[in-house]
Amino acid sequence: MIFSFPMKRLVLGLVVIPLLLLSNNISWAEDLLAIRIGQHPEKTRFVLELSEAPAYRVFTLPDPYRVVIDLPKLNWKVPQSDVPKPTGVVEALRFGLFEPEVSRLVLDAKHPVAISSVFLLPPKEGHRHRLVVDMIRVTDADYKASGEQQKQRASNPPLGSNTVVASKPPVPDLSAPTSPKKDKGRKIIVIDAGHGGVDPGATGVTGILEKTLALEYAQSLRDALEKSGRYSVVMTRDNDTTLALRQRVGIAQDANGDLFISLHANKHPSGTVKGISVYSLSENGSDKEAEALAAKENKADIIIGFDLSDQSPDVSKILIDLAQRETNNQGKQFANVLVGELKRETVLLGRPHRSAGFAVLKSPVIPSVLIELGYMSNREEEKILKSSKHRQKLVGAITRAVDEYFGKLETFNSQ
Repeated sequence: MIFSFPMKRLVLGLVVIPLLLLSNNISWAEDLLAIRIGQHPEKTRFVLELSEAPAYRVFTLPDPYRVVIDLPKLNWKVPQSDVPKPTGVVEALRFGLFEPEVSRLVLDAKHPVAISSVFLLPPKEGHRHRLVVDMIRVTDADYKASGEQQKQRASNPPLGSNTVVASKPPVPDLSAPTSPKKDKGRKIIVIDAGHGGVDPGATGVTGILEKTLALEYAQSLRDALEKSGRYSVVMTRDNDTTLALRQRVGIAQDANGDLFISLHANKHPSGTVKGISVYSLSENGSDKEAEALAAKENKADIIIGFDLSDQSPDVSKILIDLAQRETNNQGKQFANVLVGELKRETVLLGRPHRSAGFAVLKSPVIPSVLIELGYMSNREEEKILKSSKHRQKLVGAITRAVDEYFGKLETFNSQ
């Protein structure tokens, strides 16, 4: 239960309001101090307590149904233990950095929802500035009927005119390959730490998040590769930031990468499954499990609220046609080398080299692999994955595989 606040109700009926903007004279928030959620007879109320009155935008998204709250970049002061359990129409809460200057909270809803009111409360009775969001359940028909209004309002500038954040995140144009590489020196390795920001990925048995584990391994791998003096490393993310899958590919292509390595951790309903696995690109998964995993990962852009519906259908065709040719073959070659090195250091999943249609592997010009570092649902393996000793072992194996892969390429090219 949360405190009862005076409510300024917006007379909206059952119409979904996708975007509510605060006036421009409100300052940006600094600290997020508390989060509260409570179920009332006619609504679910969500409250954020902040050090200053924030600019904000609040809107809903379907498939799956969500309420999204965007705020200026915040200092998160709420311990994980103080994040409230979902209740009412809300079944899950996610938050993180969505863009460099935008923090995003996502309330996953059990049903179609409408925002019945959004308002600010000034500091009072020991509380700081409070942003209050009231939500109500609506029918599928009512939600769909509001779709056109959603599209129209989605073009409004977010967070007030004093911000420079684009209302729709830029998506890189993948319709043409990048220019040929001119630098004959160090190879460029692009390391992609999976998930991030409002997309936490899987959760381990002790509560560790996949996005955190992936970033730790990515940073260690970067350090090892750069220390060798043979490679330049580009990170798709080096902090807890949300990135769309196509943005990750676009970063790699903009960098003229020679190799793309995406790092993830897995989860399985059975707590006994364990082992590392390596995926290369295939439009048809090597097995049903691989297909299901790729389908789940490829939905990340939808889950975090990136609208990629305006992308040309020609892009997908180009990606598929090119990626399945020489670039894909090179990715498979690296995957085979990688499996050989990893088996010297750790337990492998059965048939460790697998293939699936991961969107993040679909660069038409950069050999790409995705590594599932292990299963966070296995208590023993999760403990190992969290250890720095094991991380260094895997990083060493990946570094040796990179050396061997490029060594073989140079030998082949010199013949």
